[in-house]
Amino acid sequence: MFPFEREEEDLLLEEPEEEPPREYGVDFETGELTGEIVEGLEAVKVWAWLALKSARYRYDVYSWDYGCEVESLIGQGNSKEYLESETRRMVEECLLVNSHILGITEFDCQVSGEMLVLRFTMETDMGEAEMHV
Repeated sequence: MFPFEREEEDLLLEEPEEEPPREYGVDFETGELTGEIVEGLEAVKVWAWLALKSARYRYDVYSWDYGCEVESLIGQGNSKEYLESETRRMVEECLLVNSHILGITEFDCQVSGEMLVLRFTMETDMGEAEMHV
């Protein structure tokens, strides 16, 4: 044996284990931090809620992949069908940046006064979560 040959087992690199997602908890009703750290599915929900509430391209601190462009649809006078279609596309584009989020289903978009209310089920690698934004 040559001194430079290694056992095949030594050459296989172990993939680092992915840590479960962690975020600061948020009260979804008030938008305030709860003071606790949440993990797993609840952390993915917090990430998604914050990403949907952040306008894309507005804040230099975030990458251009973070945030949602739904705000650009407000006041455009578009039809309900167009609004639903574009909102769903923008929400999917916003959320699928996160590797834990696999897709959204049961999407519902309602205009309430000057507010856009979104309800959907978010499918993740940790289970499903009902979202109301």
